[in-house]
Amino acid sequence: MTTELIVAFFALTLMEIVLGIDNIVFIAIITGKLPQKQQAQGRRLGLLLALAMRIGLLMSISWIMTLVEPVFHLKSLGLSGEWLSAEVNAISIKDLILILGGLFLLYKSVREIHDKVEEDDDGIPDQPESVTFVGALLQIAMLDVIFSLDSVITAVGMINSGAEGPTKHGLGVMVSAIIVSVIVMLIFAEKVSGFIERHPTVKMLALSFLILIGVMLIAEGAGSHFDKNYIYFAMTFALGVELLNIRVRTKAREMKAIRDARAAAESR
Repeated sequence: MTTELIVAFFALTLMEIVLGIDNIVFIAIITGKLPQKQQAQGRRLGLLLALAMRIGLLMSISWIMTLVEPVFHLKSLGLSGEWLSAEVNAISIKDLILILGGLFLLYKSVREIHDKVEEDDDGIPDQPESVTFVGALLQIAMLDVIFSLDSVITAVGMINSGAEGPTKHGLGVMVSAIIVSVIVMLIFAEKVSGFIERHPTVKMLALSFLILIGVMLIAEGAGSHFDKNYIYFAMTFALGVELLNIRVRTKAREMKAIRDARAAAESR
């Protein structure tokens, strides 16, 4: 273990944890539809699926890197214009996967928001979409492929690689970083999921976050690149504001309870 590999290990671990936030949020939303006794098991299996996906993709990294090669060009479809840059023109399998994954994430997030805010004529909220345990795992696995593909390609770019991909030591560092990051996510997934379920406004914020990630995936697939740090900063800021709101509402309820108790005591 050289100093370079040790630094790369900690950098990759931190990156995998940050990139895993959207994974935890999606898993929390999907497993929240399961019966109470199945939710914890669904979250654990979902994160273990993410671990298996990422390690499996790393083991087939030579094949993964071929996914970035163009399979067709938009100009061949008769499209033209100044907007059609070389990067936008070339469409790879990775681009198609990101676009389809982004569309799927948009659909799931918007559908969930609709279930939360739409009401029938009698004022009763619509019945949320039900999901089976196997169905939830399949949806998690589908999005895991998208999130894993992005994070694995990013990880490979952070490790010095030879012509045929990362070296044996580099591959070991990436696998170790992924395992540690998933362990961290397993530790905090229960608390994150419980917090989201207890606070409807935070759940709405999380769904908005997933919509943002879906749009980003589509844009990435279309050849436009965003600095993810801006997105994560914006969501962190929004979450901080919401936490302050939750604190204010909690304190207001506590003060109201104290005033009601005093009023009840004085009335006696």
